[in-house]
Amino acid sequence: MKSLLLLLLPLSLHAARFPEKTPDSPGARMLDGYMQQQTTDIEEKGGLKDIQTAEDWQAKAPEYRRQLAEMLGLDPMPERTALMPTKTGEVKGDGYVIENMHYQAVPGLYVTANLYLPEKVEKPLPTILYVCGHSNVMKDGVSLGNKTGYHHHGIWFARHGYVCLIIDTAQLGEIRGEHHGTFSKGRWWWFSRGYTPAGLEAWASIRGLDYLETRPEVDKTRFGVTGRSGGGAYSWWVAALDDRIKAAAPTAGVTNMRNHVVDGCIEGHCDCMFYVNTYRWDYDRLVALVAPRPLLICNTDKDTIFPIDGVFSIYQNVRRIYTLLGQEKNIGLQVAEGGHLDLQPLNNGAFHWFERHLKGANAMAVLDEGAKKSLEPEVLKVLKEIPQDQKNTAIDETFVPKATPPSPPIAKADWDKQRDAWMTALKDKVFVNWPKEAPALTMAKENSIERDGIRMTAYDFETDHAFRLRLYIAHRKGLRLEDLDLVALNVLDGQGWQDFCNTYESRFSKLIESFPVTEKDEKSFESEKKMFETFKWGMAYLCPRGIGPTEWTGSEKAQTQRQRRFYLVGQTLDSMRIWDIRRAVEGLKGIPGFEKTPLWLQAHRDMAANALYASLFEEGITRLDLHELPASHQQGPAYLNVLKFLDIPQAAAMAAEKTRVIIYTGDSTAWEYPTNTAKNLGWPEKQWSIRKPVQ
Repeated sequence: MKSLLLLLLPLSLHAARFPEKTPDSPGARMLDGYMQQQTTDIEEKGGLKDIQTAEDWQAKAPEYRRQLAEMLGLDPMPERTALMPTKTGEVKGDGYVIENMHYQAVPGLYVTANLYLPEKVEKPLPTILYVCGHSNVMKDGVSLGNKTGYHHHGIWFARHGYVCLIIDTAQLGEIRGEHHGTFSKGRWWWFSRGYTPAGLEAWASIRGLDYLETRPEVDKTRFGVTGRSGGGAYSWWVAALDDRIKAAAPTAGVTNMRNHVVDGCIEGHCDCMFYVNTYRWDYDRLVALVAPRPLLICNTDKDTIFPIDGVFSIYQNVRRIYTLLGQEKNIGLQVAEGGHLDLQPLNNGAFHWFERHLKGANAMAVLDEGAKKSLEPEVLKVLKEIPQDQKNTAIDETFVPKATPPSPPIAKADWDKQRDAWMTALKDKVFVNWPKEAPALTMAKENSIERDGIRMTAYDFETDHAFRLRLYIAHRKGLRLEDLDLVALNVLDGQGWQDFCNTYESRFSKLIESFPVTEKDEKSFESEKKMFETFKWGMAYLCPRGIGPTEWTGSEKAQTQRQRRFYLVGQTLDSMRIWDIRRAVEGLKGIPGFEKTPLWLQAHRDMAANALYASLFEEGITRLDLHELPASHQQGPAYLNVLKFLDIPQAAAMAAEKTRVIIYTGDSTAWEYPTNTAKNLGWPEKQWSIRKPVQ
């Protein structure tokens, strides 16, 4: 007997609603407080509270719709290329016919689908686009597509006088793509590309409507959209973006930001559920974009990944918009008892909604039957073999275009124009959600200790209203700060913090917190001591948030889910670490004795990139020493949308215009852009240099 696997639960439902319990720590408490603050700010500014009149909404809705498209990677919209629709088979049932077919949303992106039609079609009919949730249907290791898990919906619609197109998703279609890029695959570069599979699914749905408009059986003035779970989310995307949708009934596909970020519902969702939140929206703003068209919000009362409290809050907020528009009759809420399941009461609610709003049926009409499964999934399979030109499996690498690296400028005017455009993009699209108001920067001196000819002093400061960081400053015993020839700020990653502790902790344990010494490094200490004896230098050390004293612990999965929360609030962890570096630079300059002292920045690996970008926004940095600097955000730290505009080599060129930059690497080929830019524009020879790695 051949094996058949059929699941109608989200692939990630094994994740609990609440965050994984981890040992309490100062860093974890700071992070929790930070996410609470960010969520509250989004609730106040990113929802619908500023909409007080119908005129307010009508004025702002078009820009909101554009912002949504941008956050889905769809601004500008992809070219509407030839769909290449292809019918591969047909199934005849009791009162209905199914066409197995596919189309290409973009060249090479195959959307496998089943088109359900009444057995007899005498005139154009109302038409439903059904978008699928995470139904994993496999047989003998071959995907039959998640469309087959929802075939009972298509049959119901066809038997009741509708055309219905059910389309596979990228991840669970017959050609497997990926929705779990940040959930479990470590593809943090999705953030840098401004890519989310939500945008991919939205575009596949919009192209599905394009295809349906070509069919003579379809009344293109009466389109509806529905789907559950992931399909519920995609219903929002397409209904919000495309006004061809005249009625929508998303099921279990949305909740508010508080549920996701504070309560931990993000842990139950793959990336297809989220836009790249550049504009810091709460989800009621998305839902309201369906207004004033008929909208039924469907959910169960015990759904742990779409909790009813968040769903009801969204309903109430959006209902107010419908009321302002004089269309309160066009919004409804269907709640059924149960968990995250494909339940008949929810299905019947959606069916009833379309009967009313696409057919004009009486509100008291009674449905004669529910949707029942009756087909073997194999009969709905579209492809006999995977097309050789398919791009589904790697579409995340191309769907949102990244900026084409420019040629090194020849003229200063060209460089000035390009640099200014990049800086504008960084401010408006990449780091736009740095704090607008930060606490007063006070460097609180906590303690100072002398050991073996070295003085180390600890200063604490607030980088924002949640995180308090510690800055360590070491120099030769007996020197005043104002006697130092320079101070180098070392920005530490996890490995750097470990090395720092191994070097200093045994002598300065009262200053250094929360990290064990794995191997006391006397050789390193003696080297530091000799440096201080030889030069009148100061060494400052900073661990940005989540490292060293503010580290949050837990499993790899727990760490991943914490990092994902940042992009839900319109940031990334590394973009906020840049903010921490900026605050440390500002604070360091404010310490009495350092007002005029030359300041260097030094960092390794991803933190080198963070230090590089921090230097673009701060004045008075005289030198950057960057070790093992990643050559691209494709491998390096993730910042929202950055690859739409520039990559690390271009940022390095901008830094080199302001300060002396030294890259320590054994491969200079990745750095031809800043090298040639410096040469073409006649910058001083020492302004940009590449050295061999320090051994």
